[in-house]
Amino acid sequence: MLIPDEYPMVSLLGSRDELLRVIEGAFRADIHVRGNEITVTGTPDESGAVVRLFEELVEVLRNGGELTPDAVERSIAMLKMTSDRPAEVLSLDILSSRGRTIRPKTVNQKRYVDAIDKHTIVFGIGPAGTGKTYLAMAKAVRALQEKRVNRIILTRPAVEAGERLGFLPGTLYEKIDPYLRPLYDALHDMLDPDSIPKLMAAGTIEVAPLAYMRGRTLNDAFIILDEAQNSSAEQMKMFLTRLGFNSKIVVTGDVTQVDLPTGTTSGLRVVQEILADIDDIHFARLTSSDVVRHKLVSEIVDAYGRYDALQEPKQIQQQRGKRR
Repeated sequence: MLIPDEYPMVSLLGSRDELLRVIEGAFRADIHVRGNEITVTGTPDESGAVVRLFEELVEVLRNGGELTPDAVERSIAMLKMTSDRPAEVLSLDILSSRGRTIRPKTVNQKRYVDAIDKHTIVFGIGPAGTGKTYLAMAKAVRALQEKRVNRIILTRPAVEAGERLGFLPGTLYEKIDPYLRPLYDALHDMLDPDSIPKLMAAGTIEVAPLAYMRGRTLNDAFIILDEAQNSSAEQMKMFLTRLGFNSKIVVTGDVTQVDLPTGTTSGLRVVQEILADIDDIHFARLTSSDVVRHKLVSEIVDAYGRYDALQEPKQIQQQRGKRR
C-alpha cells in the first residue's frame, strides 16, 4: 500500500520505528517499508488485518490525531476484538482547550461520551483511571461553551468527613477543598485558570459536597456526581430528583471502592437495579481495559478483582458459620 505524501512516514511508523515494532509484534506477517510504500507478506487474514490497521492509522493522522505506542496498541485491540473503527474512536473531538484536544482512547470511552449526548442521565461505572469523570467534565465544559447549559455543577460525597464538616477548621471552602480538589484539577486542564474564580463567583461553575444539593431544583445545568459509590441509597435518590428542565446528569463511580461505614448500602450499587428499565437513563460500564493511566494500573485492577472473587465465597461461609 502507498502512504499519501502529505503524511511523513515518521508520524506513521514512529521515531526509530517504535510504532512499526509494536505492529510487527502483534501480527504474524512480514512488513517491509520502502519510501512511502508498505508491503505486507503473510496469510490473507493477517495481511488484510495489517493493511486495515495502516488505513485506520492514516485516517487518525488525517483527522489531526497523534499516534503513540499506546494508541497503536489500542487500535490493534479494537480491530481484533470489536467491529468499531479505531479512527472513529481516536478522532472524536470532545473538547479542544489550551492547545490540546481531549478525545476518547477506547471503544467503551467513545460509547460513554456518545451516551452522554443521547441521554438525560448517564451512569459511568468502572475502575479508577478509566476517564469517567474527566470525560464527563470535558462534555460539561463544551456544553457550557456552546451555551447548551448555563452552568456546571460538580459534586461528590465528602465521606471521609462523614459529610459533617462543622468540626473541621477554616471556612466552608477550606473545609471541603480536599474532597473536591480532583474536580478543580480537571477544570484547570480544560479552562483558563484565571477564568475559573470568575466563573465560580458568578455561579457559572459550582463545586460543592453532595449534602449541599438537598432541597434544590437544578435547571439549565450540566451536573456531575463524582465518587457516587460513596453516596447512600437515600442520597442517590435525593440527588437524582434534583434534575430540572434542560439539564443533564452524569454520575460516575467505582462500586469496588466503597468507603461508606459498615452497614450502609451504596447508592450506586442499588440504583442499577432500580433504574435499569427507565428510558433516557443509560448505564455505561468501563473495565480495566479502558484504564488510560500507567499500564500497571490495569493489572492492579484485575489483580484486586481476582482477589475479591476468591474472598467472596469465604465471607459467605463465615456468615453461615455465625448463623449456626
